[in-house]
Amino acid sequence: MEAERLAHEVIAKLRHAGHQAFLVGGCVRDMLLGGKPQDFDVATDARPDRIMSLFPNSGCVGAHFGVVLVRDLLAQVEVATFRSDNDYSDGRRPASVHFERDPRQDVLRRDFTINGLLMDPDSGEVLDFVDGRADLDRRAIRAIGDPAVRFQEDHLRLLRAVRFAARLGFVIEPATFDAIRRDHVLVRSVAAERVRDELARILTEGGPRRGFELLEESGLLAVILPEVAAMKGVEQPPEYHPEGDVWVHTLLLLEGMHHPSLTLALGALLHDVGKPNTFRVAERIRFDGHVEEGVRLTHQILSRLRFSNEEIEKVEALVANHMKFKDLPNMRQSTLKRFLRMPDFLEHLELHRLDVMASNKRLDSYELAREKLNEFPDEHLKPAPLVTGADLIAAGYHPGPIFTTILNAVEDAQLEGRIHSAGEGLALVRELFPV
Repeated sequence: MEAERLAHEVIAKLRHAGHQAFLVGGCVRDMLLGGKPQDFDVATDARPDRIMSLFPNSGCVGAHFGVVLVRDLLAQVEVATFRSDNDYSDGRRPASVHFERDPRQDVLRRDFTINGLLMDPDSGEVLDFVDGRADLDRRAIRAIGDPAVRFQEDHLRLLRAVRFAARLGFVIEPATFDAIRRDHVLVRSVAAERVRDELARILTEGGPRRGFELLEESGLLAVILPEVAAMKGVEQPPEYHPEGDVWVHTLLLLEGMHHPSLTLALGALLHDVGKPNTFRVAERIRFDGHVEEGVRLTHQILSRLRFSNEEIEKVEALVANHMKFKDLPNMRQSTLKRFLRMPDFLEHLELHRLDVMASNKRLDSYELAREKLNEFPDEHLKPAPLVTGADLIAAGYHPGPIFTTILNAVEDAQLEGRIHSAGEGLALVRELFPV
């Protein structure tokens, strides 16, 4: 991997210049766990100006904090000067830092023991000042030093602990988890964009069900996603949802995902977010209007978390259409073809599969949709129009809103195989919409 190659070259050059230099953090953790890191970070006693003089193509990404980005044509590596941090005044970053010569001092200011390991890439020797290797063996997330202090320093660490536990399949060590539960409200001060990015990683990096269980157990979920926390205890009709309440159903969807896109993962999380607000009991439990309410809440939640407009629109569409699959066997041919040609339809289909596998496990509509996708080539789902607006004007029709109705009627007939030419299309127009 190019990033690993560059990290080794950076360390070799720093050492040749008389400095200490090691691989550090997540890449060491992942290698010791038998994984293949995507990113490589280097820690050194060289000061930022010295790093930049040794690597002319480098750039500052946080020189005040001792972080320099070294890059070549194929890769980039963050190189950080050993440091200790002074007071954190804003719950995110230290007011000032002190550059150090001792790597132990650098490790002690980091978040969790499994991220506080240093490695000599030549010998494979690991420098472990915080019993991080033991915690890897115990499969435990443990804060370095006093967990309350670590979380007061950077409030995002509350979410990072959950993400690492979910992704790695680790437990959060009791004292660390107690501190998260005690101080969970600190997450309110974290910028929406930083919360968004951690949630996105919890949803897509692995173990999303466990991640959201930990968010709920710690109290974090009620702060950052109260609309999702409200799902817990909302009963569902057992004939349709033998698995349990809306929260359990949603967790099962998250558990069923394998390497999802972010939008699919958000769709799985939010597809039933409208149910708590629409719950009522008539002859049975009902959720009338939960789709529309779900779309509204989805827009509210994702806007609050600063997701992009494109991501919001895609997830809204997933929520808006997830109940339509039950109608698929009875759809008219034209309605069916329009449904199948929706943008990102395969993502809609996968959400439907996850939904039914987390409830009644009836895959009839899923299998029918797959069958129809194979049956209809693209040109049958979205054929070239037989009649256009220009054709209507030439035939004596005056432009206006009626054109949409006319053209939709012609396309319906075309999709259903009732007309096959422009002449037949115009004849149908004159029959249904006489001038």
